[in-house]
Amino acid sequence: MMETEENLSTIIITLFIMLFSWIFIHRLKQRNSKGPKTWPFLGAAIEQLVNYDRMHDWMVEYLSQSRTVVVPMPFTTYTYVADPANVEHVLRTNFSNYPKGEVYHSYMEVLLGDGIFNADGELWRKQRKTASFEFASKNLRDFSTVVFREYSLKLFDILCQASYSNQEIDMQELLMRMTLDSICLDMANTIVTLRFIDPLWKVKKFFNVGSEAVLDQSIKTIDDFTYSVIKRRKAEIEESEGINKDETRSQSNMTDKSLRDVVLNFVIAGRDTTATTLAWAIHMIMTHKNVADKLYSELKRFEEDRAEEEGISLIKYHKENPESFNQKAMQFAGLLSYDSIGKLYYLHAVITETLRLYPAVPQDPKGILQDDVLPDGTKVKAGGMVTYVPYAMGRMEYNWGPDAASFDPERWLKDGVFQNSSPFKFTAFQAGPRICLGKDSAYLQMKMALAIFVDSTNSSCSQGTKWHTG
Repeated sequence: MMETEENLSTIIITLFIMLFSWIFIHRLKQRNSKGPKTWPFLGAAIEQLVNYDRMHDWMVEYLSQSRTVVVPMPFTTYTYVADPANVEHVLRTNFSNYPKGEVYHSYMEVLLGDGIFNADGELWRKQRKTASFEFASKNLRDFSTVVFREYSLKLFDILCQASYSNQEIDMQELLMRMTLDSICLDMANTIVTLRFIDPLWKVKKFFNVGSEAVLDQSIKTIDDFTYSVIKRRKAEIEESEGINKDETRSQSNMTDKSLRDVVLNFVIAGRDTTATTLAWAIHMIMTHKNVADKLYSELKRFEEDRAEEEGISLIKYHKENPESFNQKAMQFAGLLSYDSIGKLYYLHAVITETLRLYPAVPQDPKGILQDDVLPDGTKVKAGGMVTYVPYAMGRMEYNWGPDAASFDPERWLKDGVFQNSSPFKFTAFQAGPRICLGKDSAYLQMKMALAIFVDSTNSSCSQGTKWHTG
């Protein structure tokens, strides 16, 4: 009996020494590594979880040292890239080798389903073709202009009412309401993102505990609302005069689930881009007086020139008549047509510079179908993931020069006219075959809202208002 216990103790001690030696040698090999420190079995999961609340800045630190960073995880390996050449290779040159992939799809399916932002192959191409046709429609463009103007004026009215009553304003919360007010969407987005670095998410999902239980409840709330809208809309169509119900049913080959996925994909994309970017743009304008002054000057010149073109007299604001301020704002908004707003180059530069530093999608992972070699020589293995990082790319001096961290809209202008950059360098709207179809629509909405906001904050409406943008 004593001999058995001694043998067992010897085995345990030997195994402990072997494990300690393995870990020691593993960490010793990483002394000169430019990527996160890893552990056997766990990879860099511990460091990623510790830095979850500062994930994007954490990646900036590593990509500042190396344009490509390899991050092993328990079940896959992420390769993060910030070099435009590598990004172009992934998003365009070898596009077919870098789909969304099964791993990404499994993480996001609960929220995005098989919608355009979570689909590959023929399913993606079909949705892309349909969406391309819709976004190119002049009717949609004209309708969007009217709707964006209307909602921008509603935003303006809320700000004015708050100012008159000396209320505090939470701009980000207000802007989210302007696009879509949904706490459930915020919660679902946060938890789904956590799946990328949480190796135990499938266990939590199986037992319906922790963050996965919260996610499940959020998705149920989102689905209940979305399916009710679909059901109501179908009923309206079938009840319309002159519609043959049987014919309508036979022509529709989309299930309610497919419609739900399509709707949520575009709603989430549009909501996050416009609301988040507008909140950051307002913050940057209000913390950079020189930018605010230049933007206001451009808007005043625009207003005067447009009024002359239309042959109208500009309404003057009178303090003793608050209603004149609303009339003035409505007149200014009416001058913001689809074509004329495109001439506001500095406004466009302000929004683009905001997106460079604070992109709505900070990082975007792609699956790897076959082994490949990136332009910088980095080898990537099938089954892993390559992630380009717009947030970090906008802060890299090797991409934007020594002032990369500075907010400077002038970098986008040449002789006062806006100049585009390579979409593989400025990746806020992705690039290649998957480039964002709603880019122009997003710019239109943001420029409409920001122009009216800036014009109003330089008038009496804003004098009593306290702004919260951070």
